[in-house]
Amino acid sequence: MIDLHQPEWRLPEGVHASYTGRRGGVSLPPYHGFNLGDHVGDLPEAVEANRAALLNALPGARAIQWLKQVHGIEVIKAAGTTVDRVPEADAVMTGEPGIVCAVMTADCLPVLFCDQKGTQVAAAHAGWRGLAAGVLLETLNTFEEPSKVSAYLCPAIGPEAFEVGPEVKAAFAEAPDVCFHKGHHDRWYADLYELARWQLMQAGVGEVLGGKHCTFSEPEQYFSYRRDGVTGRQASMIWIESSPAS
Repeated sequence: MIDLHQPEWRLPEGVHASYTGRRGGVSLPPYHGFNLGDHVGDLPEAVEANRAALLNALPGARAIQWLKQVHGIEVIKAAGTTVDRVPEADAVMTGEPGIVCAVMTADCLPVLFCDQKGTQVAAAHAGWRGLAAGVLLETLNTFEEPSKVSAYLCPAIGPEAFEVGPEVKAAFAEAPDVCFHKGHHDRWYADLYELARWQLMQAGVGEVLGGKHCTFSEPEQYFSYRRDGVTGRQASMIWIESSPAS
């Protein structure tokens, strides 16, 4: 069994979204058990087995587009001809059935996107640097009408655990007060969920859901880099179902 969750998100017919937890899989400590990151020091054969099990569990999926994430704003278009490569990017979109848009995280915010017609989907990896640089807006710009896009905020580090320095607060000088609360001395607690909601709503997104978990404070459920240092990665994914003839 693998740890696969479906968001509480009403999607168009034929569109699926999921995110993983850490249970199940074959990875050994400190990556136990369902690690999907091939860049964290885990055994390559364990990651390969976990990724194969994941693909087999996704209905109507033919291939997963993995990324080499760099905390930037590059968005790539995934297709059957791209999935054998791992491009350097922090967001991926597609309109091709069967191609899974995936991002990996262990505290950063994964955001999934879908248009109302179910003809285009996307996934973005947004830590505070990516949020400040505009990765969500870059991803949104691949859609024709933001008002007809729905977004879902998958599990990330929560606002009670994400302590940051003044440089992070300064990077979001125009953000509403709800996005930060004061910590000790010059420290702040940042709310990645609220920062994402603010950016997406300002850009005209019609619906923003999710944002209810904390990877840091749920150690049995999620990997967390800030909590554990050396650890695995979970994935958040969205795709358009492929018909048997595709």
